[in-house]
Amino acid sequence: MNKNKNIANLGDPLPVLPGHVSQGRFERVLRAGHFAVTTEIAPPDSSDPNEVLIRAQLFDGYVDAINATDGSGANCHMSSLAVCAILTRFGYSPIIQMSCRDRNRIAIQGDVLGAAALGVCNVLSLTGDDVSVGDHPSAKPVFDLDSVSLLNTIKIMRDESRFLSGRPLDCSPNLFLGSTINPFVPPVQNRVDQLAKKIKAGAQYIQSQYCFDLDLLKSFMKRAVDEGLTKNCFMLIGVGILASARSARWLRDNVPGVHIPDAVINRLEGAKDQKAEARNICAEIMQKIKEIEGVSGIHIMAYKQEKHVADVVKQSGVLEGRKPWTPQRIENEVKEKI
Repeated sequence: MNKNKNIANLGDPLPVLPGHVSQGRFERVLRAGHFAVTTEIAPPDSSDPNEVLIRAQLFDGYVDAINATDGSGANCHMSSLAVCAILTRFGYSPIIQMSCRDRNRIAIQGDVLGAAALGVCNVLSLTGDDVSVGDHPSAKPVFDLDSVSLLNTIKIMRDESRFLSGRPLDCSPNLFLGSTINPFVPPVQNRVDQLAKKIKAGAQYIQSQYCFDLDLLKSFMKRAVDEGLTKNCFMLIGVGILASARSARWLRDNVPGVHIPDAVINRLEGAKDQKAEARNICAEIMQKIKEIEGVSGIHIMAYKQEKHVADVVKQSGVLEGRKPWTPQRIENEVKEKI
């Protein structure tokens, strides 16, 4: 393998065209009009890079990009930047999540440049969970920026080639900018207004919170389409693979913004095999989401259910026979540990 060559863009015939802001495959897939599939890796509690690659290989041939979470739930793990560097080295298309909770604008802008220098092409802007919910509740939160001002910051760095201070950059970071939205917190119009605000700040793609209520999603998407927001931003709707009715209730009761209708929980409770039924529910929701106007893809969240992501994607048929890029087998393959 030629370590001097940027392998992050190999293996996919889709060209980088005028108007693309990055060299990344994820942006190329979306701009080519394909229905994209993304998922996420929970970074390990380890310094072993093989643990990252073992997890990533579960998704080979089924997803277009992989989010590396950034201290999700205010819990400490390997950094998102490090995970993305490892994934990029082997040709994956990572999305670096950047939370405003832990770093001020000086550190964040440095990480933006570092990520771009390492070949990362996609960033997801997050405000971040409060430290009180995590494993270091006595940590001091920063929140110098929020998700909207972070989007604007990276957009300035990319498009105006300067820091927020005004000091010029020698080389700007060519990053595809994204953020998140939760369409399932009423009132819906407030969420649409928030989406518009994020797009104005620079968001080019959005990944939503878990969708288990298609009626609420349809209402949100209709307003977003009617206001022309999907013309300038790709919408990827979040779906989840639940472990059981019990875990579904826990998510609904303990994770802010997660809305799971009683009908979903009742269906799980009535199933002989709740794990299999959860996968069926996820695949069915994915099929129905794909038919909604303005939706450009799916984001699969499968905490501790990662091994089922490929099967759910296959079962749903949302790729319609398209096979996302898969890394060539490395000379010294990562040993399977799962």
